[in-house]
Amino acid sequence: QVQLVESGGGLVQPGGSLRLSCAASGNTLSRYSMGWYRQAPGKQRELVAYITSFNTTDYADSVKGRFTISEDNDKNTVYLQMNSLKVEDTAVYYCNLEGSTGWGKTLIQHKYWGQGTQVTVSS
Repeated sequence: QVQLVESGGGLVQPGGSLRLSCAASGNTLSRYSMGWYRQAPGKQRELVAYITSFNTTDYADSVKGRFTISEDNDKNTVYLQMNSLKVEDTAVYYCNLEGSTGWGKTLIQHKYWGQGTQVTVSS
């Protein structure tokens, strides 16, 4: 019902920039937020940034001031603008969408994931 497709990953030098995109389709649930997670080799997946249905945003401390999350006006696509990239930013980046189905006591929260896109920062 919900598909998330990431794009924009690649190889970039330290200090460079990259913009990731995530296109959502088939979404009929009530959306809470969309965000980006990343997972580096040997590490657990961590939250990078998210944007809520109320257009509020938050970021991991490690990326504040460097990364910016945004959405298209129709909220079908979310972006992650990454500036001043560091080697430690190297990871697979995953788009996620959180929402709910049902209502009241039957309300169920859902989290959907994209397939991931590789970001490699290397000189």
